[in-house]
Amino acid sequence: MIRVLLVDDQPLIRSGFRALLDLEDDIEVVAEAADGAEGLALARAHVPDVALVDVRMPLVDGIEATRRIAADPALAGVHVVILTNYGMDEYVLDALRAGAAGFLVKDVLPEDFLHAVRVAARGDALLAPSITRKLIHRYVHGRPPAVPSATALAELTGREREAVALVARGLSNDEIADRMVITPMTAKTHINRAMTKLHARDRAQLVVLAYESGLVTPGGDLPDRT
Repeated sequence: MIRVLLVDDQPLIRSGFRALLDLEDDIEVVAEAADGAEGLALARAHVPDVALVDVRMPLVDGIEATRRIAADPALAGVHVVILTNYGMDEYVLDALRAGAAGFLVKDVLPEDFLHAVRVAARGDALLAPSITRKLIHRYVHGRPPAVPSATALAELTGREREAVALVARGLSNDEIADRMVITPMTAKTHINRAMTKLHARDRAQLVVLAYESGLVTPGGDLPDRT
């Protein structure tokens, strides 16, 4: 059973999402909150699998709530999905940096919303290739790359670096496996090991790190097959 926490200051939004989730046999809404402070308290009380968190709320906003959840070792299994009315607004990259597993626009189709909850519960980043490309071009393109952690990047094997670069391009595990001529399980292993070495909470943070470190660049070519 996937346990979900809803955090949004708009009761109508919460009730709409809850109505969708309550229809699913494998999903249970364990609590609702109207602001980030209450959401954090309920996350600690219920330890849900997925927290759906509005980006703009009173008292404690969604980004700060995400940051506090990500920083709490007791909530390491909570996957935060940021909810926004604004699509690729200026808060998205900050949310990913804070530890969000991904984000959804509130006018998402019901079937896509339910799929997203299940994807997040599995621990996969909620960044479709099209969304990743928009993120790259709007938020990363034109920014000077952050100083990479040479020690951290040096710990990656060549195959792990290649896998990270492909994750940053928005490829799925199956697509990465095809590109690298390996099995999807091996691709997942490379990615998980890279996340551990780079201290990335999930694939979403791996994407941000890959671009900000200069491991990959906006508009660059995909890595060659090895």
